[in-house]
Amino acid sequence: MSELVDGIALRVHESKVKLDDCAYCRPVLAQKLNITYVLCMGRGSSDGPSWSSLFEIAAGQEGLFTTKQAAEAGYSPQLLNHHVRAGKVVRIQRSIYRLVYFPAGEHEELVAAWLWTELAGVVSHQSALALHGLSDLLPAHIHLTLPAAWRRRRFRVPEGVLLHHADVPLEDRAWFGAIPTTNPRRSLNDCAHEGLSPDLLRQAAAQALRRGLVTKDELGDVEAALAPFGGLAA
Repeated sequence: MSELVDGIALRVHESKVKLDDCAYCRPVLAQKLNITYVLCMGRGSSDGPSWSSLFEIAAGQEGLFTTKQAAEAGYSPQLLNHHVRAGKVVRIQRSIYRLVYFPAGEHEELVAAWLWTELAGVVSHQSALALHGLSDLLPAHIHLTLPAAWRRRRFRVPEGVLLHHADVPLEDRAWFGAIPTTNPRRSLNDCAHEGLSPDLLRQAAAQALRRGLVTKDELGDVEAALAPFGGLAA
């Protein structure tokens, strides 16, 4: 249901499906799956194109937005192309755009990769270790974990992105601004499964233990991977 107050549509969503269809509410749904409703102050599509609504979406995503999100703010592909020609928006890859005058963000490449997954992916493995400050090396690829059900999908993966497939529950997630990522425990155990070099894995695990981000009991997969190489304390 909705009502207009000063031209702004206030929508109260009563189901997860409706939340997931709303560009304003989707980030909330991604973080708090147990909510039953949310008061949404996004401008209704009946108002036509709303630059302020588009800016609000992009501002939470380091200046980036998708074609679908633009449509939810009232922008057709033709209107988006008009703004591209006018120099207000730039297309950075298929279906993903950037506000030209929005300040560059530190994790823009990660946000773009996440948006490509239709907000279903989670930054993981070595990329997550780097975000948590548990690796001094920048990974050669952006590691993303997609839901297990996506394994059979066929699509063109952006250059520089490496995909993994698994379901990542809320208790295994953390957030860096707009970006969902696996938490330190999940990231370390995922890297152990994927065969990260023993030296890098040991260094990352030792940092996480020293900083109190994990306990040794939570690193069973890491200990098993490092056992042939002297264990965690080598």
